[in-house]
Amino acid sequence: MQISRKKAYWLLAATVLGTMVAVLFSFNFMRSEKTIERSIEHDYAINDPQLRREMGVLLGPGITAGNRVEALDNGEQIFPAMLEAIRGAQRTINFETYIYWSGEIGKELSDALAERARAGVEVNVIIDWVGGMKLDPDSAARMKGAGVRLEYYRPLAWYNFSRINKRTHRKLLVVDGRVGFTGGVGIADQWAGNAQDPDHWRDMHFRVEGPVVAQIQAAFIDNWIKTTGHVLNGEEYFPPLAPVGDMDAHLFMSSPEGGSESMHLMYLMAIAATRETLDVHASYFVPDELTVRALRMALKRGVRVRVLVPGEHIDSDLVKVSARAIWGDLLQGGAEIHIYQPTMMHVKSLIADGLLVSVGSTNFDVRSFQLNDEASLNIYDRDFAAHMTATFERDLLQAEPYTYQEWLDRPWHEKLAETVVLPLKSQL
Repeated sequence: MQISRKKAYWLLAATVLGTMVAVLFSFNFMRSEKTIERSIEHDYAINDPQLRREMGVLLGPGITAGNRVEALDNGEQIFPAMLEAIRGAQRTINFETYIYWSGEIGKELSDALAERARAGVEVNVIIDWVGGMKLDPDSAARMKGAGVRLEYYRPLAWYNFSRINKRTHRKLLVVDGRVGFTGGVGIADQWAGNAQDPDHWRDMHFRVEGPVVAQIQAAFIDNWIKTTGHVLNGEEYFPPLAPVGDMDAHLFMSSPEGGSESMHLMYLMAIAATRETLDVHASYFVPDELTVRALRMALKRGVRVRVLVPGEHIDSDLVKVSARAIWGDLLQGGAEIHIYQPTMMHVKSLIADGLLVSVGSTNFDVRSFQLNDEASLNIYDRDFAAHMTATFERDLLQAEPYTYQEWLDRPWHEKLAETVVLPLKSQL
């Protein structure tokens, strides 16, 4: 049976177009060319000055002194602090987030940003295109109508289909170049309240003052340039910042286009330097083989490793399935894994040897290490680490330990699901 020349041309065009789409889509699964292939090994500990020197050089911005960081628990503390800062802005507001959905919190924040824009404050907002799909168009229009410069990060188009899978996951707010916020919270009503039930999530955010705020500002401007091509500078964005506290800190960022290994490298360096205790809040705990190996080496050194993860209340069943396949080696090596019970646990933190605390948007998974745009704040301060450890242990009281025997006894259908999902862990 022969087909007409016209149909043949259409068939050829469809084949070419389908091939192009498939090739472009495959690029979403590709990582950067620069990939860490071997475990980090060194002889210095968390409190060794050499670690700080290398962290500052290898991860990007140097460590700054004279900062103050305040830990905020759940929406009950987080949103009032952010709204107070926004409503007090005099010159500039820069805000970037992954999730921005309609709802009471979204409306309140949008109204506050719009009010400041009408008052003459320069308000710049980046919302990830995927994470902002549930934002009411009317709310976006009201912000833009008030003068807010609102940009969506990487909206879908034929010419950027190859990077649709590479999103900004950063959560950043900087007001007048002097007060910064970062952490895990998104703009949606499930982050409201005080983690009192399954409809209200457990999370943390951090209010920052001091010289490190300039680094938070730079992280926002990095994506503002990618999105608009414009540079935000001047004293209204980068004022002189005097010391306001006694914490040492730096904020570093990663993205597939540059510095994509920064987060991975930081985790590997911190784990290798830990000598006594390592506590991790991990809302999505799907580490790669290299990180699992580093954790196993820490356990062999006698490090107490405790990981707190979500339980029944998790927003990604695929993460839940794939994660447990990886836990066996760690549990057998002596790691403690605890399952948070009351609600979705969305906190992202690492506390090493009661000195180093890392917080921000980064998850303990391959997607954060390789594909997302992320930003993490490292604080080197024993008092702050003690506060975060106490917070971690309060959360442990609402968790149940998961044992190696439980892992061995998990049902066959879970093991089968793990086998199917685990190869896709970079996409979870």
